[in-house]
Amino acid sequence: MFNYNFRWAQALNSLPRMLEGALVTLEVAILSMVIGISIAVILTLFRMSGSRILSGVAATWVEIARNTPALFQIYMVHFGLGGFGIHLSPYLSLLIGIAFNNAGYLAENFRGALKGIPETQTRAARSLGMTPVQAFRYVVMPQMLRISFLPMTNQMVWAILMTSLGTVVAMNTDLYGVTSDLNARTFRTFELFAIAAVIFYLITKTVTLSARLLAARLFRY
Repeated sequence: MFNYNFRWAQALNSLPRMLEGALVTLEVAILSMVIGISIAVILTLFRMSGSRILSGVAATWVEIARNTPALFQIYMVHFGLGGFGIHLSPYLSLLIGIAFNNAGYLAENFRGALKGIPETQTRAARSLGMTPVQAFRYVVMPQMLRISFLPMTNQMVWAILMTSLGTVVAMNTDLYGVTSDLNARTFRTFELFAIAAVIFYLITKTVTLSARLLAARLFRY
């Protein structure tokens, strides 16, 4: 009944290609976080602006990002925009989809972090002659990012894992895509995906441990 023959040597021969795919996975995850954090800060400012229109835009973004599947978001970027004549590469579609998701979750994390910062700090900054933008940039935002550091780490891990959803838009250069392509050629399903799982695990654990060490160094006081 169990007649599967393991061929680890054959699968390990594919390790260099899988590591190349892992680099693409990291690249997409890092870029999506940089874009996501930037947009999340803007969305947070929209929520603080007092404008119903800007606040509504931010709230709509957050609601869609947090209450629809990430797979749906990536699919809509690639195929939904394609219906309007906007054709994006699988790489770009995956990057935009993950960044959209990151921005929604991080914006809500930032909003929660802001509630933990006393308003007196902003007033104190204003009393020193800072403009509202300067007060946010130099006083509020550093504290907001500090409070949100660990949630941002969790989102980075999630972004790494979300890259595997690129398969829905025919992304074949990331770790999951390369593994799927190798599997279609060699049919060594268990060995290849077991190796891919170990690589994913090592990447996410490295990110988590690095973030903890960085947090201990930066936020010791």
